[in-house]
Amino acid sequence: MTSSSRASLEKDPSEVAEMFDGVAGRYDITNTVLSFGQDRRWRKATRKALTLRPRDVVLDLAAGTAVSSEELATSGATVIAADFSRGMLRAGAKRDIPKVAADALHLPFADDSFDAATISFGLRNVNDVPLALRELRRVLKPGGRLAICEFSTPTAKPFRTVYLEYLMKALPSVATKVSSNPAAYVYLAESIRAWPDQAGLAEQIRAAGFTSVDWQNLTGGIAAIHTGRA
Repeated sequence: MTSSSRASLEKDPSEVAEMFDGVAGRYDITNTVLSFGQDRRWRKATRKALTLRPRDVVLDLAAGTAVSSEELATSGATVIAADFSRGMLRAGAKRDIPKVAADALHLPFADDSFDAATISFGLRNVNDVPLALRELRRVLKPGGRLAICEFSTPTAKPFRTVYLEYLMKALPSVATKVSSNPAAYVYLAESIRAWPDQAGLAEQIRAAGFTSVDWQNLTGGIAAIHTGRA
């Protein structure tokens, strides 16, 4: 796959990893532009949803350049950033966060390793969501907290229509100006449209064995944070 191409919705792991390697250099600034700065607010909301304590050890899966890990670390907790794109991890080398190259489907951690775990805008990119959720539950201690921040379905129908128009038309156009691989953002738009709504994702989380599953909508449902207990 060339740097100008994108992964398919079949989500072959090597294709997805190569795609993210290709956008790593400008990934953070592109996300800020495309989300109109909402990405910062979403990271803070995810940290708050985990109710972290200074002695907690937290897994930040699909951490990318570790910008989300930095936000989690402001709680005083110990944060491990994990991602299967080595290019993304290298792009975040300046951030003083422990980093591990890891496959969400085969996490290189022992059972009951973490007090909390989160994955932000990454679960959508794995090719076996139920297995990834079971892996997250496996590495969490009994009662450990989970927070998944992911794109979702806007709750108001008129806004939903405008949003979907933006996704499929404006987003790739804007990405052409700010991203190192605009084609990757066509994949982004398509994968968001194919993703389950809030209730659908909640059901998948429960099926993986999590309890107390709930969600809060962000920015009118453009994104949502799902929480649960191992």
